Amino acid sequence: MPRVRFLGGTATVTGSRFLVEHGGHSVLVDCGLFQGDRETRQRNWQDPYFASHPPDEVLLTHAHIDHTGYLPRLVGTHGFGGPVRATAATADLLGIMLPDSARIQEEQAAYANRKGYSRHHPALPLYTGEHARATVDLVRPAGYHSWVDIAVGRAMFTFAGHILGSAHIVVEAGGRRIVFSGDIGRWDVPVINDPEPPPRADLVVMESTYGGRSHGDAAADPDRALARAVEAIGRSRGVMIIPAFAVGRTQEILYRLRRLEEGSRIPTLPVFLDSPMAIDVTGVYRRHRDEHDLEMGGLVAAGGSPLRPALLRFTRTVEESKALNALEGPAIIISASGMATGGRVVHHLKRRLPDPRNVVLFVGYQAEGTRGRALADGASRVEIHGRRVPVEATVLRLDAFSAHADEDELVRWLRTAAAPPGRVALVHGEADARLALADRLRRDLGIEALLPKHGAVVSL
Repeated sequence: MPRVRFLGGTATVTGSRFLVEHGGHSVLVDCGLFQGDRETRQRNWQDPYFASHPPDEVLLTHAHIDHTGYLPRLVGTHGFGGPVRATAATADLLGIMLPDSARIQEEQAAYANRKGYSRHHPALPLYTGEHARATVDLVRPAGYHSWVDIAVGRAMFTFAGHILGSAHIVVEAGGRRIVFSGDIGRWDVPVINDPEPPPRADLVVMESTYGGRSHGDAAADPDRALARAVEAIGRSRGVMIIPAFAVGRTQEILYRLRRLEEGSRIPTLPVFLDSPMAIDVTGVYRRHRDEHDLEMGGLVAAGGSPLRPALLRFTRTVEESKALNALEGPAIIISASGMATGGRVVHHLKRRLPDPRNVVLFVGYQAEGTRGRALADGASRVEIHGRRVPVEATVLRLDAFSAHADEDELVRWLRTAAAPPGRVALVHGEADARLALADRLRRDLGIEALLPKHGAVVSL
C-alpha cells in the first residue's frame, strides 16, 4: 500500500519535502530548505526522517530553494547518491542555484565570524560548494508528458506555470495515483506557459500559499502599479530596491520594465541587476523556448531582447555591488533574495532603508518570520547584521506580481481536473491560509481537504 509521509511544507511555505513509500522503496518529492525566523531555519540542522531512511531517488517540482535547497545537505551530510529527476530547465537552473546557495551560506558564515554576531563559534555553512557540485552531478533531466520509471513505480511531469521548468508531478505506485502540484502558477502571465489541469488522482498534494487571499484589482493591470512606483522614484530621485527571486520574478520584472519603457509609460531609468545568479538564469530563459508563452516566444523568435530594459546593467562582482552604495538616484536595483533573508539585497537595504527618498518594492510572497515579511507588515526597524536599521524608505508590496495562484485560481486549477480527486492534502501554506482554502474546497467543490502535520502519514 503506497503512502505519503509529510516531512516539510506543513503550516509553512518553505521546506517542501514529501516522501512516497511503497514496496520497501521510497521517493522524495522536493527537498526544500526551511526559511524564515531563527526557529524555522534551525530545522535545517536537525536530522530529518530520511537521515536514517534515505530515499532511493528525488523528484523536483521546480528549482526554487524552498523546494531544492536541502539537497546538498542530503548529499553531503546524509550520503544520498541516488538520481535526482527534474525537467531539463530545472536541471539547468540547479547548476546555477545550488552552487550559489552554497556560496551565500559560506559567505554568511564567514561574515558572521568576522563580525562576531553569530551565536555559534565558529559559524558554519549548512553545506559547501563541493556538496552543491556533487548534487548537480546527480541530476537527470526528464521531459514533460512522458512517463519515467522510478523506484516506487513511474512518474510524469506536466506544466505548472510557476517559473521556468516548474512542473506538477504525477506519481503512480501500487495502482494508486498521487499528483504533487508543486507551486501552481497563474494564467495569462507573460513569459511562462499557463498551468496544466491535474489528471485523475486518488490524492492531490496541493500548495495553499494564497489560501483566503486574492491578488486584488491590481492583478488585472499589474503594470499600472509598477509604473506608479517607478514614476515615484523618478520624482524623489531616490533608489528603488526590488528584492526579487532570481528565478521567475526577476525575469518578469525585467520584461515589464522593458514593455513600460517602450510604451512611454515610465521614465527610462538605470536598472542594475545585482545578482550573478539572476544574470545567469536570465540567459537560461532564452534557451528554453518550449516553455515561453506566445508573446514572449514571438519576441525571442524575432530577435528582440524581451528581458532587457534600455539602461540595464549587470553587476557580477562583489566590488561592483559595493559600488552601488554610492549610486545616486533615480535608479532601480533588482537583487536577491526575494524575501530579504540573505544575499546582496540585505546590504542594499541596510544602506537605503534610512533614506525617505528611497522605495523598497516587494513583488513576491514574504514568508512569516522573514525580514521581507517584517518590512511588508510595516516594521519601523529591522535587524541587519546585528544592527537595528530604521525604516524611513517607502515600502510597497505588490501581490499582483506573485508567481503563486491566489485562492480563486487555486480553486480554478482543481475545477479543471479530469475528474474530482479522491482527497486533497493542503501544504505549502501558513496555518490560516490552509484553513481558508480547506473550507473553500469543502464548500464549493465538496472535496475532502486534509491538513497534515509535520511527520504525518497518509495511506492510499
